Amino acid sequence: MRRSQRRLVVLAVTAWMVSSTGVAAADPAFPPNFPPDQNQLPQLPTEPQIYDLLPIPTPDQDPWYDDPADLASYRPGQIVRSREVQTRVLGIPFPVYTEQLLFRSNDVHDNPIVTATTVVVPGIPWQGSPRPVLSFQEAIDSTDSACNPSHTLQTGTMKESALVIYWLAQGFAINVPDFDGKFNTFNTYAEGKMVLDSLRALKNDPALGLTDSGIALYGYSGGGSGSIRAAELRASYAPDVRLLGTTIGGTPGDLAAEAGYAIEPQPGLTGTSNFTMWLGFASLAREYPDIFDPADLLTAEGQQIVEDIRSRCYATIALTGVYRPISAYFQPGKSLASAPGVLQVLRDNSLGKYIPDTPILWWHGLWDELIPPSVVLPTVQTYWERGADLRFYTVPVPEHIVNAVTGWPPAVAWTSAVLRGLAPGPKFKADFQPLTPGFPGS
Repeated sequence: MRRSQRRLVVLAVTAWMVSSTGVAAADPAFPPNFPPDQNQLPQLPTEPQIYDLLPIPTPDQDPWYDDPADLASYRPGQIVRSREVQTRVLGIPFPVYTEQLLFRSNDVHDNPIVTATTVVVPGIPWQGSPRPVLSFQEAIDSTDSACNPSHTLQTGTMKESALVIYWLAQGFAINVPDFDGKFNTFNTYAEGKMVLDSLRALKNDPALGLTDSGIALYGYSGGGSGSIRAAELRASYAPDVRLLGTTIGGTPGDLAAEAGYAIEPQPGLTGTSNFTMWLGFASLAREYPDIFDPADLLTAEGQQIVEDIRSRCYATIALTGVYRPISAYFQPGKSLASAPGVLQVLRDNSLGKYIPDTPILWWHGLWDELIPPSVVLPTVQTYWERGADLRFYTVPVPEHIVNAVTGWPPAVAWTSAVLRGLAPGPKFKADFQPLTPGFPGS
């Protein structure tokens, strides 16, 4: 699609969003003049503004999510409070039992925090062993707590909710954690801690009957980030969690290499990757405010864009950031590489810091416009060389969303098998790389 046609389509979608929600379209103070070779979208309405119109309160307006006064006295995974809620899939009430647990976890600096998980139990009897649990980490990829699955499962707007039905139909319980926390971290090891503590929480609720259950993890893209970090941290952080296997896809390994790719202008479809760096910057600025400091690194226009996406869900973050490289908004002489501590934070939170001690199934596309294989395969090699119980393959079709679909059926089959007690199968590393080095998105 030509650039002019693409802009017309996106602007039409934006106009529909504005007309259908009654929310103001743009703030006149938002940068009005973007460079002509960049995304020209004005400021978009935010998803939380739309959620405010629904009868279910958003987490920042719901006292159920509040910290207890004595939070530090709680153990990681200890339940603060619980409640029964209605799960909706694509807006339609779904006939399952759903309980939400608010529990204590730790942030990336090991400070105590609370976050929530949603446990869904089907009405299918399970006999012969404790009911297995599939922990489904959605690609939250957002900066506002209204986008977290504990809220969107109630409103029926969780974008990946239909995928869980195939595990539910087999009788497995489903755990869906808010693994980015209510302040929405992104691609840090805190995600792994919150996944593991969500599993401790469901084990700690005897009414669920899942105390002795075997558990498998699933996640794609941002959901893979939380899943694989939980697998890496299990042995040292939560050895009490009985993890049988983890399957992920479309997840960056080397965050510094991913940042180097996503901050720059990229040709064609690969230019959509620019939004991931805006999302990463806005999120990491919450965890590391002295290092990811917009006022120190970015121009006034760049600071406005970061401020604008501090309270959005993935869809409008993506529309705001595509074809808008953050490198064009650094102050003179500033860059991620020159900013003290930035690259170290990215390295510290890159995969491979620990090696999982449980089986892994991992896939990636041979071409991915958002997360090129070049930022994944070196980490896969590290896992392999360090003895991980790994099954890795490159899907021989291109594009990030396409590969979410092509890798999902094998993921369902493999996790279902290990949850039923079958062997995870032999290790292998099939990293097919047909594209020439340096090809955009390769």
